[in-house]
Amino acid sequence: MKNALVKDGWQITADPFKIEYEEVKLYADLAAERPFAARLGNRQIVVEVKSFAGRSNIREFEQALGQYNLYRGFLSVVEPERKLFLAVSEEIYEEFFGLAAIKLIMRQQNLLLLVVNIETETIVKWIE
Repeated sequence: MKNALVKDGWQITADPFKIEYEEVKLYADLAAERPFAARLGNRQIVVEVKSFAGRSNIREFEQALGQYNLYRGFLSVVEPERKLFLAVSEEIYEEFFGLAAIKLIMRQQNLLLLVVNIETETIVKWIE
């Protein structure tokens, strides 16, 4: 995932990225930024990488979504300029995130995805 971001012109700024609010400290996998034109400033993202390597993709999704919502909630207060993305492989995206039920939850939860081809280490899709 990191190599795919770098190939796409992103600069990794933290690995891992600490999210701290009051007495809670959490760690997302990566933070990155990409400079835009001077008048637009930098685009900053946080990326949580999920492999979906467990026995149940739906259970993995439940855990990933809970983690994503915690991170997003704290980021909205401490670093609201950053967008949070859940990064998954192209294979998991095609076999699991294409399901109608999962698409429904993605829309309802406003889940942002970064889809990466693991073999070529390239970004295939940004879903915002």
